[in-house]
Parts: sequence; C-alpha cells; structure tokens
Amino acid sequence: MNGPSTGGRRTERTPAADGPRVEAVEATVHTVPTDVPEADGTLAWDATTLVLVRVRSGAVTGLGWTYGAPAVAQVVREQLAGLVRGGSAWDVPAANEAMSRAVRNSGRPGLIACAISAVDIALWDLKARLLELPLVSLLGAAREDVPVYGSGGFTRYGREQQDSQLRSWVEESGIPRVKIKIGESRGAAEERDRARVTRARASVGAGTELYADANGAYSRKQSVRVAAHLDAEGVTWFEEPVSSDDTDGLAQVRAAVAPDVAAGEYGWTTHSFRQLIEAGAVDCLQADATRCGGITVWLRAAALAEANGLEISGHCAPHVHAHAAASVPNLRHLEWFHDHVRIEEQLFGDTLDPGGGTLRPGEQGGAPGLGLELRAYEARRSRTG
Repeated sequence: MNGPSTGGRRTERTPAADGPRVEAVEATVHTVPTDVPEADGTLAWDATTLVLVRVRSGAVTGLGWTYGAPAVAQVVREQLAGLVRGGSAWDVPAANEAMSRAVRNSGRPGLIACAISAVDIALWDLKARLLELPLVSLLGAAREDVPVYGSGGFTRYGREQQDSQLRSWVEESGIPRVKIKIGESRGAAEERDRARVTRARASVGAGTELYADANGAYSRKQSVRVAAHLDAEGVTWFEEPVSSDDTDGLAQVRAAVAPDVAAGEYGWTTHSFRQLIEAGAVDCLQADATRCGGITVWLRAAALAEANGLEISGHCAPHVHAHAAASVPNLRHLEWFHDHVRIEEQLFGDTLDPGGGTLRPGEQGGAPGLGLELRAYEARRSRTG
C-alpha cells in the first residue's frame, strides 16, 4: 500500500484549505543610528538597519524582522509575499519550504536568506497570536530561564566607555557573562586587543565569564597566539577567531586553544551547520534565526547540534530568539547585543528584562506570540524604506 487506508481513497491535505489564511505580507525598512560609532574586527558602522515584516490574517498581525540591507525588503515584496499570501497560517514549515524552493536561481544565502527568515519569524508570531498563546507555549518549553550574555565592547570604544558598558551589565543588570570585540583592524592591532581583554577582566572581576569575538579577523596562527593571552585572562569563549568560511582553520584553532571556539552566525542553511559540525570546527554552535531561515531552521540547527553532542547559542536579535531558545534542551545562551537591544526596545513595547542574567519569555502578562507590540510612532520615525 502507498499510504494509510481512507475507505479505498488516498487523500492529501491542502494546507491552505485548513484554518485561517495569510491575507497580507508587508515589509518596511527602519534605520537607527548607533549611540556612538562602532566597529568590530572587520567592519565599522554608525547606523543599523532593521527590515520589519508584518503578516496578517483577519484582524491579527504577526511581526518578524532581520538586520541587513534595505534590499531585503524588496526581496520580501517581490519574491516571497506572493508565495505566502493565501497559504495556511498554521503551516509555517510549508511556507518556509515554498520560499526556499522558489529562490533557487536567485541565490539563497545572504539577502534572500534574511528575507525568508523575517517572513518565517512573522508567521510563527502570527500563528501563536491566532492561537492566543505565547510562542514558547506553542513550541513547548524545555526550560523556564534563558541565559544571556552582555555583548558589545566594540573596538572603537575607549577605556572608559568599555568599562562603563561592562560594569552596567554586571553590576546593574546582574548578567554574569559578557563579551567584547577584538581583532581590531583585521588583526593589525594585536597588542591593543590584548590590553583591552586585560582591562575587561579588571572591569568585571574574576567571578564573571568573559568572552571575546574576533569576527574572523585573525589568521590561524595569530588566533592561537592571541588565545594564549585569552586563556591567561580566563576567557572561555573565542568566537570566530578566523573566518567562519574557513572550517578547516576553525578546526585547527579549536584543537590548539583552551577557550571554546564558536561560530555559525553566518550559517544560511542547515547544510552550513552540518559542515561546521562535521569539520570539528566548533565547541558550541551559533545560529541566527534572522539569517538562517527563521525560527523553523533555527530549531533544526539546535536539533542537529544536540544530535552531535553540542550546545547551541542564539546570535543577536534576542527578542527573536528568546521563545525558541526556551524550547530546546541544549541551549547555552543568547546574545544580549547592545545594538539590537537598543533598536528592539525602541521599536517594540513589552520587551524582555535580562535582570539576573536570564530572560523568561512568555511572562509578559501571557501576551501571545513573541509578546511584543510595535510602537507605531517609533516605527514611522525610523522608517527609511
């Protein structure tokens, strides 16, 4: 037999015929200046762009977003919206698959993956809102608390600014883990990197976990040299010491250094994560739901990591990741990233509180979906496309 018996007939379910349908898909661009100019090891910026997607079914609207170029909104409008409109609001993985298949010749990694991600996140938010459930309740919780780490410490920061930011996370918010950027000028300021790590340790004290992120700025051997200093300062997390495209290099560095090596923020598909894992390139897998294909694919990455004995860490966009992170057993933490926290707190109401170093998604008064409401005035004020 080719399938289960249905009275002599084989029936197939048509997703769009069951339940509420997605009636509208909109994308807008919002640009927010940084509070001061920022930089990491390989990039500098003075503003951050968020592409907001809204999907509607009846009177209910779901929100999703990604961080990237304004062209992401064009991809949503011209390539993805027509695929999603009219589909079932229940069947988010079906919409994700339809979008992924349709963009084959456009090149899925990069802008298009970000666009798919934002739509997918909005669809999950919509589904949970339609069911009047927090998204974590829809997905099913594996934990009550989601650990976070304070992330910023940009290479352009001077001594006082770095010290103030780190102390605010540790002393004011009670976050027991923090991260700074190193690899300044693509690895050309190695001595300053070392000095900044030493100052960071002095700022947060011996009882705080200290992490460092090179954003792929170093060479392989340079990474090993720098890691010796990181280890001496008690740094336990060394993110992207070399480019995440260099899986062999990551594996070589990982084998040679004491801190855990992490990468995966530029994983565009599940295959990206499989390659990192099979290469032995990471001690902890990172994944970014605003890039990899949304919450649908982020959950698959978490399962892939678990199947290989690894934990997963959510990269940036903490209010996107919080509910999904609470639903997986192998979570290490989420990144409470300075830029994205500022923007998400500006654009959305009822944001999460990282006090004590954890988030508790679903406790925003039991609000459905991601638990956020768009601030209309701020959205209009920051809109650039």
